Amino acid sequence: MSRRKNPHPQRAENARTVLKVAKGEREEFREKEEVKEPVVVCLQIPDDDDEMDEQIRKEEIDFRKGAKRKRTQQHECDVCEKVFESPSKLARHMRIHTKEKPYECDVCEKRFSHSGTLQDHMRIHTNEKPYECDVCDEAFRTSSNLKRHMRIHTNEKPYECDVCQKSFRQYGTLQDHMRIHTNEKPYECDVCDEAFRTSSNLKVHKRIHTNEKPYECDVCQKRFTQSTDLKVHMRIHTNQKPYECEVCEKRFSHSGNLRRHMRTQH
Repeated sequence: MSRRKNPHPQRAENARTVLKVAKGEREEFREKEEVKEPVVVCLQIPDDDDEMDEQIRKEEIDFRKGAKRKRTQQHECDVCEKVFESPSKLARHMRIHTKEKPYECDVCEKRFSHSGTLQDHMRIHTNEKPYECDVCDEAFRTSSNLKRHMRIHTNEKPYECDVCQKSFRQYGTLQDHMRIHTNEKPYECDVCDEAFRTSSNLKVHKRIHTNEKPYECDVCQKRFTQSTDLKVHMRIHTNQKPYECEVCEKRFSHSGNLRRHMRTQH
């Protein structure tokens, strides 16, 4: 079969020119791409375990340094290294170390480190007790006192002695209890040198020397050195007898009377 002659030879020539130009541009573009060198990130992997451990240690050191710089930006105490969210909280914390007490009671001139503590203290003078127990209606000056009181109803004792496993409602009571095991008596009377495990026991003891009796019965005006003595005394007026003999069910106003009854009668 004879080859068919192109009726438009000029168009074919033009088409070949366009194809040739396009092919040349593609080759030029490809050459430019080949000239551009790709970015290669070289990760050097140690050949043995010792080098790998050393690299990990360096990375950990760098991480800790970065964390410390970040912690410094979060307002760190330069005494105990405790970190705070704001400069104001750090400033309040620093008063622990400086013993600064800028807030003064205008009634008794007692000073405090925090304004909140002063507010709680002022309720002693105003006798305000805004925190009320919803179980027994007893009221308290501070929310922390109410929280501790609620453990009476829940019987929660979150503080445990790691020597005898006895549990307590308050952390301070646990600290006092621990001195039973250590026999520590840090509170000493400056009159007779007798020592005590707790500051409250020392305070009560000193009333022997001062003859102070701050607790008065509002029925007969008899006065007592301790609140517990007044509480026991009040049973005379109320005829309350909370101690019952398990054998004969006889009741007594004092635990000592119940013990005496058990020894002599049963």
